[in-house]
Amino acid sequence: MDMRKLVGANVRDARLAAGLTQEELAERSGFSQQYISGLERGSRNPTIVSIFEIGQALGVSHEQLVAAQSGHGRDTARQRGSA
Repeated sequence: MDMRKLVGANVRDARLAAGLTQEELAERSGFSQQYISGLERGSRNPTIVSIFEIGQALGVSHEQLVAAQSGHGRDTARQRGSA
């Protein structure tokens, strides 16, 4: 499981659920829109402090942003090539 992609997908889901654009989340969190974009793509490696601050800006817990959810970051046997 790639944690960067998992966190990115969870941030995107929470942002969309809150009805925010990346720019609006950037304003609320203090991070740049480019950082938010990279985070959602899974190309950033956020610190726990960053995850906490983004969670606060989204009104969700930091635990929710790192939790494995249905369809996000799942490493199934089929993906690994096992039967």
